[in-house]
Amino acid sequence: MRNDTPPRIAVVGGGLAGLTLALALHRAGLECRVYEQAPQLGEVGAGLQLSPSATRLLHRLGLEPALRSAAVLPEAMEFRRWADGSVISRGLLGKHCEERYGAPYYAMHRADLHRALVEALPAGMVRLDARCTGADEGPDGVVLRFADGSHAEAHAAVGADGIHSVLRQALVDDRPRFSGQSVYRGLVDGRRIPEVVAEPRVQLWLGPGRHVVCYPVSGGRLVNFVATVPTSGSGSESWSRRGRVADVAAAYEGWCAEVTSIIGAADQVSLWALHDRDPIARWGTGRITLLGDSAHPMLPFMGQGANQAIEDAVALAVCLREAGAGELPAALQRYESLRSPRTTLVQERSRGNSTAFHLPDGEAQRERDAAMGTPAPERQDWLHGYDVEAALTGHQPA
Repeated sequence: MRNDTPPRIAVVGGGLAGLTLALALHRAGLECRVYEQAPQLGEVGAGLQLSPSATRLLHRLGLEPALRSAAVLPEAMEFRRWADGSVISRGLLGKHCEERYGAPYYAMHRADLHRALVEALPAGMVRLDARCTGADEGPDGVVLRFADGSHAEAHAAVGADGIHSVLRQALVDDRPRFSGQSVYRGLVDGRRIPEVVAEPRVQLWLGPGRHVVCYPVSGGRLVNFVATVPTSGSGSESWSRRGRVADVAAAYEGWCAEVTSIIGAADQVSLWALHDRDPIARWGTGRITLLGDSAHPMLPFMGQGANQAIEDAVALAVCLREAGAGELPAALQRYESLRSPRTTLVQERSRGNSTAFHLPDGEAQRERDAAMGTPAPERQDWLHGYDVEAALTGHQPA
């Protein structure tokens, strides 16, 4: 096979990671097909935070109008005490964020981002009801096998199928690691808690053994909240398992009025047991690689899961767009070598926050609060100011 043959890429998984990669590959002029096991496209879950390292990339992919119409631009991120709601630290977002990093910080509903990606893709790029059961790799390509007995050929395959990735299972014999914590996720009509919508912020209340995150989404029509609770057993990673509002309220009894009013305004909640996996030494073989949660599933305590997946997707597209079919192994290795150190660091810091956010009141908690109480914008430059395209090409794209 000639090295200048344009490669065909197969993507397993039609979530945010897989669709962002598909859009990036399409805009790079590469042939791509996405294989999604669900019978119809639709992103479950609730809110997510998109930092400038990801929003700059999504804007370059042509999604800025759709994102600005659906997202909320929070003015600040505030950490607060659990008992009285007093502010531990406040970091500016909004205009300050755009001026410092050249891209906004969005709070939005996952479904709004998923819809924007779907609408930006050409018709027919996503094959539904296609559950991948395995892959056979040869010297010139990959054959994907599906549950209905069909198969698909490509020059390379990308696993973007989440924490239970089928393609990951072929690379490493590991299992999801339960964190000992679960989260209740809820969406509340913004009219029920107008004080949260009036001054849009990302707010986090930290307390012994648990914390709450809250921010408006969908243009302020809804308020997303996430409430962490310690959990025994291994649970399930599903986002769609139904929880009980009464259980969340009981878990946060005695917390400040802001927290209890947000929880009390919810009609229903979902329950999600938190898992991640340890970083792995390699993400792929010659013609197979991983993306997003398939490569580096992380706890949500930095709000970085979607952001790192978007960075992955654009980085992989940059590496592939200059590679012929015969050069794919080198292109995939370049992608992995760039991404693995950064995603490993974010994974580790997310795990660290699972302890730091939940300290019991006492000396360690007071030391944490004192350290957080003097925010310095440059501390976040490594995270928000990063431009993965510039890191690969040596210049910032227009």
